[in-house]
Amino acid sequence: MKDSPAKVIVIPAKPEMAQNKTVQRQKRVAAYCRVSTDEEEQLSSYEAQRTYYTDKIMSNREWTMAGIFADEGITGTSARKRPEFLRMIHLCKQKKIDIILTKSISRFARNTVDCLNYIRALRELGIAVIFEKENINTLEADSELLITMLGAFAQAESESISANVRWGKRQAMREGRVSIQYTHLYAFEKGPDGQPMIIPQQAEVVKKIFRQYLLGDSLRMIKNTLETEGIPNVYGKKGWSITAIRSILTNEKYCGDVLLQKTFISDCISRKVIKNTGQLPMYLIQNHHEGIIDRDTFQAAQAELARRNSAKSPSKKYAPTGKSCYASKYALSERLVCGECGTLYRRCTWTSNGKKRVVWRCVSRVDYGKKYCHYSPTLGEEQLHQAILSAINSAMSDKRELIREITGAMELEIAPIPGENLSLADIERRLEELNDQTRELVAQAARAEDASAYTSQLKAIMDEVAALKEKRSFIQEQRKTNNQAVQRITYAATAMEEASAEITEWNEGLIRQLVDTVRVVSAEKIIVFLRGGGQIEQTMAH
Repeated sequence: MKDSPAKVIVIPAKPEMAQNKTVQRQKRVAAYCRVSTDEEEQLSSYEAQRTYYTDKIMSNREWTMAGIFADEGITGTSARKRPEFLRMIHLCKQKKIDIILTKSISRFARNTVDCLNYIRALRELGIAVIFEKENINTLEADSELLITMLGAFAQAESESISANVRWGKRQAMREGRVSIQYTHLYAFEKGPDGQPMIIPQQAEVVKKIFRQYLLGDSLRMIKNTLETEGIPNVYGKKGWSITAIRSILTNEKYCGDVLLQKTFISDCISRKVIKNTGQLPMYLIQNHHEGIIDRDTFQAAQAELARRNSAKSPSKKYAPTGKSCYASKYALSERLVCGECGTLYRRCTWTSNGKKRVVWRCVSRVDYGKKYCHYSPTLGEEQLHQAILSAINSAMSDKRELIREITGAMELEIAPIPGENLSLADIERRLEELNDQTRELVAQAARAEDASAYTSQLKAIMDEVAALKEKRSFIQEQRKTNNQAVQRITYAATAMEEASAEITEWNEGLIRQLVDTVRVVSAEKIIVFLRGGGQIEQTMAH
């Protein structure tokens, strides 16, 4: 029960006691400085900033040095690419820094989101960031509003600068001005005139890679050959990667051209590099420098790459799209077929009693058991290779005839061009004539009282022009295909000429050139169909 009213008792302050309990210590102050590029002028600016902040901190008796953190030549749009900035933040979280000095918001971050996130995190830790140019202390009440506005301006400035840089680079591309990075470019170095200069010894390696690939070797086989021969890579070290070999085969610089804007940066914030698959124009500069290989060889390699990449996988169950990166790895993957169901065979590795054994099996049998294929045998790779080599060697007894038959069969791939009596030069001349006629008719129609009389003539000319242009495109495409076929025939003939009369070792490239199909009849018998049309029945050894 309340007997008396509430009473407030005031406890007097004791400032002298609070002062005695407060530990007076110096503030641990760090400075962050950054320059935008690694140019010499900017680096001198960086050194000047270090000197400035060292003097500023050491001359203040209430401050002690907690470190100067500086990122040189690194973009400010993303903190992830600024190791010193991240190291400074880490020390802040460990309570080893009280104040951070920096020149301006744009030096601290040009990404508004990053800027605010870091400032808020530091403020929760009681750490102030002082922006000297804007005169802002982040521990003050109205600082966040100002930082948001100024940070947005800094980000907009960064985006504007980035857009200007991109425009400048693309304008340079349009004008054919090229900047080549030589660090990762094999067989070329920067010449005295600024143009790519061929390194002769490495150029021979490039020719070897293209030659072996067009002869039928896989990328892995080429890799093994280069490593076995002790050929150093672009960095002068032993060991080659499949990616590096594929890069050489697809790099247009080796035929003397330069393709610009293969990739582009999505935006100045994420700076993600995106492969250009048609989003932006590309610029091809032909005959920019001396090539190592001719353009026909380069185009033949691109066609072969496309052919192998589009090869069908023998397994629909595990590759429903019909494509597989392993489809063309082995020559037999495209050639060994089951005599019972007609399905391709697949290379498999069996492990028994700790020992591995490589075999070839009918894909239908592997995927579906005996549902569709009942009797297809499993063949050991070693025995299969020996049987195919024996069949080829029996045909190689008359090597000249075999070469003639195979090259003859390959020549059938060269399709005749309809309208061969009308050359490309004839078509161009006729198109020029029709253009002249069109200009004359248009002029006459403009002077005539009734222009309708010229309509039918103009339509007839336009129809003929369209037909001629279509014919021109067809002939050009057909000739391109035929040139690639001729290139394959040349390489096949060369491979067979260089092959010994008796082949003792398995060669994937040579098999691709000589063999069309191998049909598995039984565990004891196969039939080898050669590219020239001949066939050899061969017994399997056991």
